[in-house]
Amino acid sequence: MALAPHAPVAYTTLMRVVGVISGTSMDGIDVAACELALSGDAVELRPLGFTESPYPAELRARLLAALPPASTTAAEVCILDTEVGRCFAEAADAGIADLAEGQADLVASLGQTLYHWVEDGRARGTLQLGQPAWIAERTGLPVVSDLRARDVAAGGHGAPLAGVLDALWLADEPGVSIALNIGGIANIAVVGGPEPLSYDTGPGNALIDAAADMVTAGRQAHDTDGRMAAAGSVRPDLLKTLMDDPYYARPAPKSTGKEHFNAAYLARVLDDFARVGDDDLLATLTELTAVTVARACHAHGARRVVAAGGGTANPALMSALRNHLAERDVTLCTSDRLGLPAGGKEAYLTALLGFLTMHGLPGNVPGTTGAHGPRLLGGITPGRGPLALPEPAATRPRRLRILRPQQEWRPCASR
Repeated sequence: MALAPHAPVAYTTLMRVVGVISGTSMDGIDVAACELALSGDAVELRPLGFTESPYPAELRARLLAALPPASTTAAEVCILDTEVGRCFAEAADAGIADLAEGQADLVASLGQTLYHWVEDGRARGTLQLGQPAWIAERTGLPVVSDLRARDVAAGGHGAPLAGVLDALWLADEPGVSIALNIGGIANIAVVGGPEPLSYDTGPGNALIDAAADMVTAGRQAHDTDGRMAAAGSVRPDLLKTLMDDPYYARPAPKSTGKEHFNAAYLARVLDDFARVGDDDLLATLTELTAVTVARACHAHGARRVVAAGGGTANPALMSALRNHLAERDVTLCTSDRLGLPAGGKEAYLTALLGFLTMHGLPGNVPGTTGAHGPRLLGGITPGRGPLALPEPAATRPRRLRILRPQQEWRPCASR
C-alpha cells in the first residue's frame, strides 16, 4: 500500500469528522479531526490533526475509584456520565476550532469505558460514559456514540473495534500484518490471514500503571519513559505466575479490561511473593506485556507489526517487544510510518466508525469481535438542526487510503 498524495478525487461523498475517545488508561480524551470520503471501493481519510485533552484531576480520580472491584452507586454513575460528557463536549469543540478550522459535519464518540461485562468468555454488556447530548449541545453537530453495544447484542465482544480500520487499512499489504494498539489493554488485528481476526491480548499499560501508582504512593501514575523498568530486572518466578492467568489461553475472539487486570489483581498476585523491588516489578510487568503481545503475533505468522497507542511512547516496552518479535524475524514499526499518528489512531478510528454509521455501513468485522454478522453501530444524537443523513453507500469499502500531502511510502523496518 502506498500513501497517496492529496489530490482532487471524484468523491461520492465528503465529510469532516471529529473523533473523541478516552482509553482504559483514563488519562484524558484523545481528539482527532479528519476528512473522510467514499471513492469507489475505498474510504479515503485525510488526517487534519490530533491532540489530547487531560481530564481534571478530580474527575480522573473519581473515574478510577469507580472501577471494579470497587463498588459505586447509581448517583455516582450519573454524575460521572454527565461530567465525562461535558469534558468530551469541551474537547470536541476545541478540536473543531483548533484542528478543523472551525468547520465540521459530525462528532463521533467512543466515550469512556467504565465496565466491560465478560462472563464465561462471553461479553454480556458494556458501559461507556460520556452523555452525547452534551457534545451535541456544545458543538451543534450530530453525534454518533454508544458504538460498542450493538456488536455485543449481536454476540460480539464490542471490542476491539479497531479491526474495521485495520482490515481496510492493511488490506493491500503482502503477507500477514498485525496492527497493535497498546493502551491500558493491548489488542491486535490480524490482516492477511485466512480471515480478519482481532482480540485483546491482555494488559498493555494497565498493570504497569497500577504498579507505578503503587510504588510511588500515588505520586506517579505511569512509568514515565520506562525509566523504572529499564533500571530493574525481570523476576522469572513472578513473570511465570502472571503468565499462568487463564485469559491468555482462551481462544479468540476475546476481550478483557480493567475489571480484570487492575491494582487489586496485582496486589493478589504479589501476596504470594517475598519482597519484589520496585524497579524489578516494573521490569517484570513490562516484560509481561511484551511477551504476551509477541506470542500472539507469532501465533498468527505475522511478518510485520504496526503499533499505535500510548504504549509506543514507552522505550522500555517497545525495546522488549522489538526483541521478542525479532526472535522470528518480525519487524516492528509505529503507525506513523503508514500515515496514521500512533498517538491519535484510536481517535481516527472513532471518526471512521461515525462516518460508516452515517452512511449506512457496518462498523464491525465479525471475525474480529465474534458478532454474528456485520452491524451498523451506535446511536445518533441530532445537532441543532434537523438530522439529515447522507444517501446510504451503494458499495461496501474494501480498503482505506490515507491521504497525506507530498509524502512517499516508507516500508516498515526494524529500528
